[in-house]
Parts: sequence; C-alpha cells; structure tokens
Amino acid sequence: MSKAPLVAIVDDDEAVREALSDLLLVLELSCRTFDRAEAFMAEYVPGRFDCLITDVSMPGHSGLDLLQHLRTIGSRIPVIIVTADTTSATRSRAIHGGAHAYLTKPVSSEALLGHLQSALAGSRCGDDGREVS
Repeated sequence: MSKAPLVAIVDDDEAVREALSDLLLVLELSCRTFDRAEAFMAEYVPGRFDCLITDVSMPGHSGLDLLQHLRTIGSRIPVIIVTADTTSATRSRAIHGGAHAYLTKPVSSEALLGHLQSALAGSRCGDDGREVS
C-alpha cells in the first residue's frame, strides 16, 4: 500500500500558509507548514515529504537558498516556488536551480493544482531516489 502524499509548505506569511493548507485539505492531501526554511530543514528527512511549496523572500534563508541546499544534499523532492517576485533573474535562478515550477502571486488554485499533480506524479520515486511503493 502506498502512503498518502505529504506536502511541505514553507512561507513566512501565516495567511498564505493557512490558505495553501486549506486548499490541500480540500484536495484531501496532507501537509505540514513551516514559517521558515530553517524550521523545515530541522524536520527534513529524505522521503518524508513528497513535494515542497515555498516562497522566495523569507527571514533567514530564502526559498532559493532552501532549494539550493536540498539539491546540494542530493534531494530530488519537487519544489514549487510561489512568490510575489516577478523578476526574470529570480525565476531563472529557481528554474536552473531545479524548481519544478515558479508561480507568481496571486496564484489560481487550478494552476497550483496542475503543477502539484505533475510534481506528485513525477515523484513516485522518493527524493532519496528509491522507488516508493
């Protein structure tokens, strides 16, 4: 039996975390929320999370720092960036850094859902590289 997908949400804005969490709840997806990249990394274990949704601009480490750190340690967890930052340089850095998607706020539920479904379908291998059954 395969485990239900678990999505991590990292955003310093409590209203955004709650809105994303509520959306995932409606979609019957489990999630854990974190207010900072450091809080997520303190609980990160390869294979625990099936997808990560993160903001770019946060106190401490940014979402791009988090993405880079995950790739540096060999994680292949799909990362969806949801941000108000519309600059092409930031978008390029995220995509070249391995982000699954880069979405600018406000994000429609349909757009996020499409990218989330794509990320979860592509992550049938755990982020440690082993197949999830």
